[in-house]
Amino acid sequence: MQIKPLTRALGAEIIGADVRRAEDIPAIKQAFSDYGVIVIRQQSITPDEHLAFAQQFGEINVNRFFKALDTHPSIATVLKEPEQKYAIGEEWHTDHSYDQIPAMGSILHAIEVPEVGGDTVFSSMAAAYDALSARFKSMLEGLYAVHSSRHAFGYSTQDSEGVQSGRFANMDQATQDARHPVVIRHPLSGRQCIYVNPDFTVSIEGLTKTESDGLLNMLYEHCKQPDFHCRISWRAGDITFWDNRACWHKAINDYDGFRRYMHRVTVEGCALGA
Repeated sequence: MQIKPLTRALGAEIIGADVRRAEDIPAIKQAFSDYGVIVIRQQSITPDEHLAFAQQFGEINVNRFFKALDTHPSIATVLKEPEQKYAIGEEWHTDHSYDQIPAMGSILHAIEVPEVGGDTVFSSMAAAYDALSARFKSMLEGLYAVHSSRHAFGYSTQDSEGVQSGRFANMDQATQDARHPVVIRHPLSGRQCIYVNPDFTVSIEGLTKTESDGLLNMLYEHCKQPDFHCRISWRAGDITFWDNRACWHKAINDYDGFRRYMHRVTVEGCALGA
């Protein structure tokens, strides 16, 4: 097994591993903890084996809103057909930050990918925090942000392509609101990480709307800097496993006219503290 860092900020590529092989799991777990994002190349696995791998890390979180695989309700499908324009996850976000107990990680298995395009980009929230000035870090201490699923998956999305195409459903279940520290202490690494994101964070407690929007927009622009990024170029069979407490991610929607199809399993996490 070879583990190759992708950038100095985060991410590693794992070659020669097999997620079905028990003796490979400890090294994969350590790489996940060390790098925050790991891409395990050339995995020929069934949906049952996908779930068995995920269960090595924790309980399965069944996504409320994504269309599930017909044979496996615990596996969400991530699909864009050639005629569709919207790609699931094309905005910067952190999966399930709207839950009181956010998901630890997401495990995405590439079933079908376009010949060119369809990459996923990640941004390290620990590197982004480290790059802030000491004065700004002190200003963020003690602040809490509110996250919500309502605007992203609720009834206001009923005319969207994601809902109309059947890729999203259960708008009536978009009732989640949660508060988390703006800066968390990562449960595995112990590093401090920024924990707000453009898709699900709606406000910072105790600030006016103008103040909250201004601070959030500043943090978003800061976290988008390429210095904090790694980029995964997919091949069919690849598994990418990322830590939602450590990074943002977004799908690059640059493959109109081609099909991209993946299976996603989400692993439960723990309560987050500062």
